[in-house]
Amino acid sequence: MKSPAIDSHPILSIEETRSLETRLFGGDEGREWAAMQAAGRAVAGAALRDFDEIGGFPPCARVLVLAGKGHNAGDALIAARVILERFPRARAEVVFPFGERSFRPLAWRAWRELAECDAKGEGRVSTVTAASLAGGFDLSLDGIFGFQFRPPYPPEAARSTAAANRLDVRLRAAVDLPSGLAAKDAFRADFTYATGAVKEPLLGCPNAGRPRYLDLGFFNGLEPGDLRVLIPSCLASLAVLRPAVSDKRSQGHLFVVAGSRGYPGASLMAVLSALRSGVGLVTAFVPESLAPGFAARAPEAMWVGWPETAAGGLASKGRALLLSRLGRATALLIGPGLGREPETLTLAADLARTSTVPLVLDADALHPEIARACRAPRICTPHAGEFVRIAGDASLPEASRALGGTIVLKGPVTRVSGGGAVYHSFQGGPVLSRGGSGDLLAGLIGGLLAQVPDDPLGAACRGVLWHGAAADALARAHGQTAVRITQLLDFLAPALREWASCQASSPSGRLSSS
Repeated sequence: MKSPAIDSHPILSIEETRSLETRLFGGDEGREWAAMQAAGRAVAGAALRDFDEIGGFPPCARVLVLAGKGHNAGDALIAARVILERFPRARAEVVFPFGERSFRPLAWRAWRELAECDAKGEGRVSTVTAASLAGGFDLSLDGIFGFQFRPPYPPEAARSTAAANRLDVRLRAAVDLPSGLAAKDAFRADFTYATGAVKEPLLGCPNAGRPRYLDLGFFNGLEPGDLRVLIPSCLASLAVLRPAVSDKRSQGHLFVVAGSRGYPGASLMAVLSALRSGVGLVTAFVPESLAPGFAARAPEAMWVGWPETAAGGLASKGRALLLSRLGRATALLIGPGLGREPETLTLAADLARTSTVPLVLDADALHPEIARACRAPRICTPHAGEFVRIAGDASLPEASRALGGTIVLKGPVTRVSGGGAVYHSFQGGPVLSRGGSGDLLAGLIGGLLAQVPDDPLGAACRGVLWHGAAADALARAHGQTAVRITQLLDFLAPALREWASCQASSPSGRLSSS
């Protein structure tokens, strides 16, 4: 299989994961221990970062660890040790569903290191039974089963996870996979931290919560695979120095056809987001009654007032306004806030058919007749309901091939396909469950496409990942509740710099067997 053009790592089946670990470690306990240490530290770091969404990790935290027999137990115990070393007043309580004597050697070693955090006998580390669990915990770490789990779910494990699920816990985290997966009494996670590689059972698992991929350097980025997870280096091209000799025209020109009197904000949000994408020029075609106010709000864009229908949509007689200027554009975005008037939708289909530059179709422009009218490359950005409208029961790659373009299927895990591999973004979260988040994404992708019009799949993947990373940064700074979605715009630049920094220090490839 040809190496993917998008910076990503493969999502592995269970058998592929076993094969990978055999190649990487081959029974070498030293290498396995080093990987376990790296995984535990990564889990601790990820949990502490995600705690920022709920006010930060408390110094006197109470941590619950569910420790099985093998590597997942070791990862969770090491994560707890790292946290206790960082927070001297925190304490950990450990449940061994299968008993302490069941530990494999490396898990036993991790347990002894955690126990040493209580060398002075201050009660910082203790063992408890599932039946004795009570009160509230700040963090629960599930390390009972990983990818080695096979149904049925053992009753001793089920009793432990059921007891943990009943507790008042601020953040529940699973290592690699939630123990029990979808079984009755399986561990119910808020976050699942996939260490080293993402395993296929994580996708769509009802108890996984929000998945996070913790890259431990197992891959060199060239491995084949039709299911993939996007990695920080996907954004690397956006964080480099631009050519010293350049001007606004060399950075692309996005045209936006959007808005109606009924949905004025959508077009404004799309334009505001496009202006943060790095694109050189943005021209926005909106109902003429909206243009003056929007020009005052975002003077960086060029606002063109479009004749309106009686109901406030874009009238077909304004078609020449765009076509006379289309030669200046490098990409075209159609849809945010457009409304559903038949005249406006017929106009959108006509513009899509006429366009010679690549398009982004969003919101009300997501109709099969509009998407299929395009002759130029296109990116469609549906949510689940809109996807059914344009694709029926087809799979994402099938729908992409049928429409002849790239599809961004928005959801808790947003997926992108151009008809081949499916790229998953694990960034973002409930903070995006607000009106307008899709308009911001459409504008961002449109601006990126205008800069690289010959790479719609890359523009879509980068837009999705950047949008999600900014959402994570917003939630960590202000929480998930008392925010406005347009605040995300102020986190695009910090998120990009943070991810560029991640790329500079990425472990990718260090432990690769190739």
